[in-house]
Amino acid sequence: MPFISLNGHPLFYREQGSGPLLIILPGNTASSACHEQELAEFGRRYHAVALDLLGTGQSQRLETWPEDWWQQAAQDALALIPALGQQQAILVGTSGGAVAALWAAILNPARVKTVIADSLTKTMRPEDLRAEVRAREQKTPGQVAFWSKAHGAEWEQVVAADNRILLAFADQGGNWFEGRLKEIRCPVLFSGSLQDELLPEIGEQMPRMAAQVAESEVFLVNGGGHPLMWSRPAAFHAMAAAFLEQIERM
Repeated sequence: MPFISLNGHPLFYREQGSGPLLIILPGNTASSACHEQELAEFGRRYHAVALDLLGTGQSQRLETWPEDWWQQAAQDALALIPALGQQQAILVGTSGGAVAALWAAILNPARVKTVIADSLTKTMRPEDLRAEVRAREQKTPGQVAFWSKAHGAEWEQVVAADNRILLAFADQGGNWFEGRLKEIRCPVLFSGSLQDELLPEIGEQMPRMAAQVAESEVFLVNGGGHPLMWSRPAAFHAMAAAFLEQIERM
C-alpha cells in the first residue's frame, strides 16, 4: 500500500481498480481500512482510492489537530488528484469525510468533477456534538474494535484528538460551511438515513443543503443509520452507481 507526500506531510492510501479517479474520504475516527467494500464496489468502474486523512489510519500522526481539519482534509484530497496524474476526480465522502469533500468542491471547483456526500447536515447542534463525544467515552467493545481496525494500537490518541476538534467546533456553533455551499458548481448527490441517530435533523437539513447547490440530488432512506453507506450498503451503492452513470452521460 502506498504513501504519498501531500502539503508537506506523508499520507497513506489504498487503491483498487482502474478508470476515472474516485477518491473516498473517511469519516471522523474512521480510515481507509474501514472502506474495503467501497473500494471493491467503486473499483469495478473507477480507480478507487481511499485516503487516510491527516492524523488518522497510517498517515502522519499529529499531537493536536487543527480546528480547520476538514478544510485541511479537503486540501489534501485536492493535492492527491494531480499527484496521481489526473486533472479531476469524483469525491465520495461520508460523515466528516463528506464535509471535507464538499469543502474541496468549494475551494477548487476545477479539480472536482462531482461529489457524493453521505450522512451529513449543514449544521450540528452543539449539544449533539458534545453528546457524541460523551458516547465515545464509553469505549464499548464495538467501538474499540472499530477504532483499532482503523488506527491500530494508537487509536486512543486519534479519538482524543478528534474529540478535541469536535468540542471546539461545538463551541463555535456547529456550522460546517459558513454559508458557502452556494459556491459549489459540480453535481452533488446528498444521501442519508432518516433514522440517523447522530443526525436527527437530517430530513429537514439535507433538502435545504441541496437547494443551495445548483446541480444536486437527494437520496434519503427511511431505514438504516449512521452512515447510510454502511447501514444500507446495497441501497447506497445502487443510487451512487445510477448517479455517476448519469453524470458520465452529460
